[in-house]
Amino acid sequence: MKHPTAGKLLLVALALVSCSPSPAVETTPGSARGTSKPSEAATSAAHNVVGTVVHFSAGSASLDVTIGEDNPATRDFLSMLPLTLSMKEFAGREKIADLPRPLHYEGSPGSDPEDGDLIYYVPWGNLGFYYNASGIEYSDQTIHLGRSKATREELARFEGQEVRVEVNR
Repeated sequence: MKHPTAGKLLLVALALVSCSPSPAVETTPGSARGTSKPSEAATSAAHNVVGTVVHFSAGSASLDVTIGEDNPATRDFLSMLPLTLSMKEFAGREKIADLPRPLHYEGSPGSDPEDGDLIYYVPWGNLGFYYNASGIEYSDQTIHLGRSKATREELARFEGQEVRVEVNR
């Protein structure tokens, strides 16, 4: 035989739970694995980052990158700014720079890079400025962040220098 008080307590508890406000954090595909920040979803909903201009400068050299994707990797990259990076040549195709930490990228689409692209390369956790993407095909590991009009010669001016990276609003 069931006790009537226990049943009433259960109903009251269920009513309280159903009336409680839901959490403010949205669930993203990567958040279940603990790889996405809870604030990313809210940031994305509140502000589309496409068109944001990121300024790279070292001494008299400078270039602007226009953000072309609104994805977790791009939003996380922008959240790290301002920062200082050191760029170096890689394989006669790109200038690369190590980030202070890997970007949260789950849910970010891969890309087929082109000359002028700023990318995030997942396996190494670094940025890359392509100036010779000929023959490089689509990869889920190459995430497009933005585009610049920098030539190989302009990018060479950043090599071996401390490069300041900041949002230029």
